[in-house]
Amino acid sequence: MATFISVPLKKTSEVDIAKPLSKFIQSVYPAGDEQADYCRAAEEFNKLRKISVGKPLDKHENSLETVMRYYDQLCSIEPKFPFTESQLCLTFTWKDAFDKGSIFGGSVKLALPSLGYEKTCVLFNIGALASQIASEQNLDNDEALKAASRYYQLASGAFSHIKDTVLSSLNRDPTVDISPDTVGTLGLIMLAQAQEVFFLKATRDKMKDTIIAKLANQAADYFGDAFKQCQNKDTLPKEVIPVLAAKHCIMQAHAEYHQSALAKQQKKFGEEIGRLQHASDLVKTVASRYDEYINVKDLADKIHRSLTAAKKDNDFIYHDRVPDLKDLDPIGKASLVKPTPIVVPLSQKYSDLFEKMVPLAVQVALTAYNQRKADLINSTIAQMRDATTLSNGVLASLNLPAAIEDVSGDSIPQSILQKSKAIIEQGGVQTIDQLIRDLPELLQRNKEILDESLKFLDEEEATDNDLKSKFKERWQRTPSIELYKPLRVEGTNFRNVLDKAISADAVVKERYMSQREAISILCKPEAQLNASIPSANPAKTMQGSEVVNTLRSILTKLDEVKKEREQLENDIKSVNFDMTTKFLTALAQDGAVNEEVISVTELDRIYGNYTQKMQENLKKQEDLISNIQASYQEFSKMKQSNSEANLREEVLKKLAVGYDNYIELLANLREGTKFYNDLTEILLKFQGKCSDIVFARKTERDELLKDLQQSIAREPSAPSFPTAPSYQTTPSSTPASSTASSTPTPAPRTVFAGKQPPPRPPPPSIPATAPAPVSASQMSTPSPSSTVSTSTPSQNPTNIIPTQAQGPPYPTYPGYTGYYGMPMPVGYNPYMYSQQTMPPYMYQPPSGQAPYPAQQPGYPYPQQPYFPPQ
Repeated sequence: MATFISVPLKKTSEVDIAKPLSKFIQSVYPAGDEQADYCRAAEEFNKLRKISVGKPLDKHENSLETVMRYYDQLCSIEPKFPFTESQLCLTFTWKDAFDKGSIFGGSVKLALPSLGYEKTCVLFNIGALASQIASEQNLDNDEALKAASRYYQLASGAFSHIKDTVLSSLNRDPTVDISPDTVGTLGLIMLAQAQEVFFLKATRDKMKDTIIAKLANQAADYFGDAFKQCQNKDTLPKEVIPVLAAKHCIMQAHAEYHQSALAKQQKKFGEEIGRLQHASDLVKTVASRYDEYINVKDLADKIHRSLTAAKKDNDFIYHDRVPDLKDLDPIGKASLVKPTPIVVPLSQKYSDLFEKMVPLAVQVALTAYNQRKADLINSTIAQMRDATTLSNGVLASLNLPAAIEDVSGDSIPQSILQKSKAIIEQGGVQTIDQLIRDLPELLQRNKEILDESLKFLDEEEATDNDLKSKFKERWQRTPSIELYKPLRVEGTNFRNVLDKAISADAVVKERYMSQREAISILCKPEAQLNASIPSANPAKTMQGSEVVNTLRSILTKLDEVKKEREQLENDIKSVNFDMTTKFLTALAQDGAVNEEVISVTELDRIYGNYTQKMQENLKKQEDLISNIQASYQEFSKMKQSNSEANLREEVLKKLAVGYDNYIELLANLREGTKFYNDLTEILLKFQGKCSDIVFARKTERDELLKDLQQSIAREPSAPSFPTAPSYQTTPSSTPASSTASSTPTPAPRTVFAGKQPPPRPPPPSIPATAPAPVSASQMSTPSPSSTVSTSTPSQNPTNIIPTQAQGPPYPTYPGYTGYYGMPMPVGYNPYMYSQQTMPPYMYQPPSGQAPYPAQQPGYPYPQQPYFPPQ
C-alpha cells in the first residue's frame, strides 16, 4: 500500500563559472594574496557546481548535503557579484524535469542569464532529491519513518518556496516543472506523504483509534486537494493523478475504519457498520479503478472481516439502526506536518568560500561609513576632553582642592601629594624626555619611506616621458602622469599629515618646556617637595567652616562627573558594529547603496544614546562649576590676606596646572608615538603599491620597446630606390673592352688580412724528358689516357688545364726527398691549387724513402694522386 511519489531531478548543461568570476575579481580587486584567494575560491565554486548538479546523484543524504551546500553558496555570492547581462553575464541552461522529449527533438529546456534562475532550479533539485531519499526509506523501523517524514517536509518547503519566488526571480515565464502551479501541487503532495508517514508510525505504535483516524483524515484531505489541482491544471505526468486519487480514497477508508473501531468502543454499533460500509466502498473503488497502481487487498480483507463481524453481531444481538452516510458525524483532523522553511544555510557543513569578500560598492560604502563613524567618535570624545580640560583649568585657577586642604599652611596638601605620586609612578620627567627624543626618529623614518615611494614614481614617470618624446605617436600606452594621479594624491595626503604632525610635535614640546619646572618639582621626594612650597599661617578656624565643607562636597561631585565621562569615552570606543550586512542587503534589494542615508540612520541608532548621556554630563558639570565659583568667592573672603599665603597659593596652582599638563602631554606623546608607528605600516603598504605598479610598468615598457624595435627593423629605409644617374644607363662611345657594365657595381667584400692565404711560390722548372712519377693506382692499372699523355712530348704542358683540382707539381730531380703531405678533400680547399702552399706543420719523411708512400694510418681521406705537368 505504501506507494510514494518522488520527483525526478532537473538536468543542466555545463557552465564554466570560474573563468568569468576570476576575470571579474582580477579587474576589481588589487593583485595580492586576497585576489589569489578569491580566484581559488572561484575554482572551488566551479567544482562544487560540477559535483552537485553536473552528474547523477545517489539517493543518499550526502548527495543532498552537497546540493544544499551549492545552494547556500549561490545565496552567499549573489550580493557579492554583479550577475547582470551588462556586467557579469552567466547563462544557465536547465531541462524540464517532467518532459521526456520526443523522437523529433530533445526535451524542453530554458537558458537564462540569471542567478535567480540557477537558484530556483537547484532548490527544485533539493526538493526532488529529498523526495527520492524519503521514498527509499525502509518504513519498518521508527528511525526510517522519522527520516522519511523529515525529508518530505523539506521537499514541501523547497517547492513552496519556489512557488512564492519563482516569478520574481526570473521575470519571465518559467518551464512547466517550476511554474507556480506545478511546484504548488508538488509541495502539497509532499506534505500529504509526510502526513501519511505519521499515520503509518501511529499505526505501528498502536496509538488510540481517534488519533489515527484524525491523522488519516488529514492525509486524505491533502491528497484530495493535490488531486483536484492536478485535474484543474494538468501540469504533472498523467500517472501521478490515479495515485493521488487512490491515496485519497485509501486514507479516507483508514479514517473510517479506525473511527468505526471508536464507535464500537462507544457501543454505537450502527455507526460502526455505516463507517465500515463506507470504507469498503472506498476500497472497492480503488481496487476497480486503480488496482494497477496500488494494491489494497490486505486493507480490503481487514475491512471486510470487520464489517462481516459487525453485521453478524448487530443482526443477532444489538439490532442497532445503521445511519446514512450523510448523518454520520465528521471525523476530526490532526495535522502533524508543515513545510520546512527555507532558511540559508540549509547545509550543516556549509562554509562560505567568499566569506571575506564584499562587493566594491560595499567597500566604498564601508570606507565612507568608517570615516563618518570616526568623525562622530572623535567629535564626541573631543567635547568630553575639552570639558575635562575646562574643569581642570577652573580648579587650577582657584587652587582647588589644594586651597581647602592647605589650612595648616606648612604641610603639603593631600591632593598635591597624590599628584606627585602619580607623576613619579609614570616615570616623571624622564618618560616625557624619552618620548620627545623618539619622535624625530619616527618622523624621519616615515619621511624616508614616503620620499622613496614617490621617487619610484618620479623615476618611472621621467623614463616614460623620455620614451614618449623619443617615439612620439608610436608610444601608445597610458602616460604615467595620468596613471599615477591617485597615488600622487595619496602621497600628497601623507605629506600633509606629516606636516601637521610636525606642527603638533612642536606645540607639545613648547608646552612641555613651559611646564617642565612645575613637573620637576612634583617629581621630587616628599621632603624636597615640601621645602619647594612656601609656608603660610592661615586662620585655623576655616578648617571646619561650612564654606569649606560645601566646596569639598561640590568637588567630590565634580570628580564623579569626570569619572562618568571617562567611562562613557571607553564605552564609545568599544562599540563595534559591522555594517557589511546592511550594505549587502541594500545592494541586493535596490541594486545600489545609499551610504549616507544608511550610515546616518545607523550611527544615530548606535551612538544616539551615548550622545545624549554626554550632553547630560556636560550640563551637570556646567552647573557644578558655577556652584564652585560662587562658593570659592565666599571662601576667599574668609582667608587671611597676606603675602606669604598668596605666594603659597600661586605655587600650589602652578603645581596643579603642571600635573594636568603632564597627564595631557604624556597622553599626547604616546598617541603621537602610536600614530607614527601606525603610519609606518600604512606607508610601507603605500611603498609596496608604488613598487608593484612601477615594476608592472617597467615590464610593460620592456615589452613595448621590444615590439617597437622589431617593427622599426622590419620597416624599409625608403619607399623606393633613387633614380639612377644618366651615365649609368646611357651607353658610351668607348671600346667595349674599357666600357663599364650597365649593372651597378656591387660593394666590395671585406676580406680580413688574417684570413688571406700567403702567395704560393713558383714551381721549379721540370725537364720535358724527365720521367713522371705515378701513383700506386696508376702503377697497378695504367689507363690509356696516361699512356697517351706520356708518349706525346710535343704537347705544351702549360696549355693543358686539368679537369679537377690538382695538387702542386712538386719537383722530382735527384736529391729531392719527396713530400709526405696530409691528404685533404677537394671540397675543403677554398683557394684552389693555384694558391695552395705547403703548411709548415706537414710531416717530412727522412731522406732515402719513397716520395709517395701508401696511405698513412689515421687519416680519414684517401691520398690524392699526383698529376705531373703535361
